[in-house]
Amino acid sequence: MTRRLTVLACLLGLIVGRVSAQGSSPPPAPRAPTLEPTGRSLLVVIVGAAGEPQYADAFHTAALAMVDAARARFRLADSDVVYLGEDPAKAPTRIAAASTKENVERTITSLVPRVRPGDQLWVVLIGHGSSEGAVSRFNVPGPDLSAADFARLLAPFARQQVAFVDATSASADFVKTLAGPNRAVVAATKSPSERNVTRFARYFADALATPNADLDKDGGVSLLEAFTYARREVVRSYETENRMLTEHAQLDDDGDGVGADAPSVDANDGRLAATIVLGGVPATSDPRASALVARRRALEQQVADLRRRRESMDSTVYLQQLETVLVDLSRTAHTIRAMEVKP
Repeated sequence: MTRRLTVLACLLGLIVGRVSAQGSSPPPAPRAPTLEPTGRSLLVVIVGAAGEPQYADAFHTAALAMVDAARARFRLADSDVVYLGEDPAKAPTRIAAASTKENVERTITSLVPRVRPGDQLWVVLIGHGSSEGAVSRFNVPGPDLSAADFARLLAPFARQQVAFVDATSASADFVKTLAGPNRAVVAATKSPSERNVTRFARYFADALATPNADLDKDGGVSLLEAFTYARREVVRSYETENRMLTEHAQLDDDGDGVGADAPSVDANDGRLAATIVLGGVPATSDPRASALVARRRALEQQVADLRRRRESMDSTVYLQQLETVLVDLSRTAHTIRAMEVKP
């Protein structure tokens, strides 16, 4: 039994352990039934009102890095990548429309009839945020968008996995407001009082645009990988400049509305985010690639669900089922790696 546990632990760490857990994990919160990913991702990047030219340039640069990576690196269809910006004239061929409240609402609503159950919708906010009392807002040209506005807009996507990333200042309350089943919510700050301009978007863009965040080298970047990379680089940048850290990113994906600063597949927060992967299809013309990537993601979710239910299962049954899924996952991952185009 001990040997079997050791072997399974090694397999789990190699295949699914994108981020190692620190210490013991608290009892998991209840979760909705998981969805089998289809392998299709849709990305909406929204850059709000910058206020100053230096911020406008920085926000635009981060947004372009994300949308260009989505199309070129992860092969998302042009129709599945939308960039709304404060000034469409900055890049008229890439910015679909101005990031007004009306256009944001129209864009997200237009996706409802297009997405399928199991699709993954990524929404990323870049810019400035504000908070007044219990109301957090994303600053855009004209009337701002509140967390409640986005909760309303995302309500129809109950059968999809949603990755919502608010990389703005004072964004903490978005976590509580948007928390829900099959939804991972990231905020660049842990408190509405963290109002300084954030750096999170810059490094989140790096996570998608470069291979640095792809810890398991599978060709895709999970939300958990991107979050972990961005948060680490934000901290490092402040330390390098010998400055006080003024932003503390949080992630919630168990639906309880409480963010974690160190999520992982072994904790309540991090399991779903590990399965929300932008791209991941190997550089090959083999038509099996997309199906294999979707199968790998589904198997990763099965492992996460088994771990969640471990305390309520017979130990022998748990180990048998875990071993079956891990072996299948290992074979699938091996097949995907063998299909990759080597440099």
